[in-house]
Amino acid sequence: MNVSATNIILHSLNYNDEGVLNCKMREGELPISASIEQLVMDLHRTYQSKSNKAFAYFAEEGEKSQLFQRALKEELNGELDFVSFSQQAATCLVNELKDHDFAEEGILLVSKYTWTTSNYLLVALLQNNQSISVNENLELQVSQHIETSKIQLVARIDLTLLERDPEANRYISFIKGRVGRKVSDFFLDFMGAKEGFDAKAQNQGLMKAVEEFCEKQEMPTEKKQEVREVTFNYCKDQIKEGQDIDLSNLSKEFESTANLEGSFYDFVSEDYQLEENFPADKTLVRKLTKYVGSGGGMSISFDQKHLGTSIKYDEASDTLTITGLPTNLREQLKRDALMNSSEHVIAIDQEDDGKAPF
Repeated sequence: MNVSATNIILHSLNYNDEGVLNCKMREGELPISASIEQLVMDLHRTYQSKSNKAFAYFAEEGEKSQLFQRALKEELNGELDFVSFSQQAATCLVNELKDHDFAEEGILLVSKYTWTTSNYLLVALLQNNQSISVNENLELQVSQHIETSKIQLVARIDLTLLERDPEANRYISFIKGRVGRKVSDFFLDFMGAKEGFDAKAQNQGLMKAVEEFCEKQEMPTEKKQEVREVTFNYCKDQIKEGQDIDLSNLSKEFESTANLEGSFYDFVSEDYQLEENFPADKTLVRKLTKYVGSGGGMSISFDQKHLGTSIKYDEASDTLTITGLPTNLREQLKRDALMNSSEHVIAIDQEDDGKAPF
């Protein structure tokens, strides 16, 4: 499904020679063109692919924290034009950067766009990088380009959800730092938002519920694997379509695809504190059908269906036995074994004193 951009503007944040952060603000929106649509699409796709997103909502604490919220509300109500709103947002961000003493600069992009059935506001601080190319006269030329594939400082507001359910705690999403408090947190602070809905905990609860449901139904190994794959495929499709997991629909998938008799929806409604709908976490969902682990210079991943057949685990010796290696891995091992063998022969020849053995 395509993204349709409705508004977009850019502002530039840079430190001068005295170390003071300045914001050069654009006075008008960028006209929507094919290149603008492509830029927004690229940013949207990159953002959708991020697995470390968290969710938040607008807090109601203090005058400062409500400056962005007030400006957004006025823009949505038609009391403030998009350019003025974006300029107020830029001012809020600059003030927050100064308060946190973060040395962040770049291009501030503010854009409204539509995807599937929802309207979104995207706020991102992008890096404006230099690149060198060769022109038609075979001369080097330096140009600027925005890096869209490595965005980290970005937040997105689901305007449709905000309007429909202002009391929700997940209409804002952002890319969360992996360890501790990260620079990305100031995106929450400048918008006056608080972290709310824990999508990862919901997904972990779902994975646990699926496994325990299979146990309660006393399913054989093959049936358990089928249920896991149905769950994985359903979640993968929801991620692709930009839709939440719906527990009722997932239960229906079990009944129609896996031919289950018991109701999964009734099962999770009894003992699990799961929302009716929540976003799927791509990283966690993948673990439904795969065993994944890394450490000590090793990274191992394989489909769960192979355990007990082509892959066997011995708990006593803590070893995996793999039968039937992937072709590309086998060729690498054979090539390296041959090279090691050749090096061994060369080493023996070098130790020879040159005399005949008789």
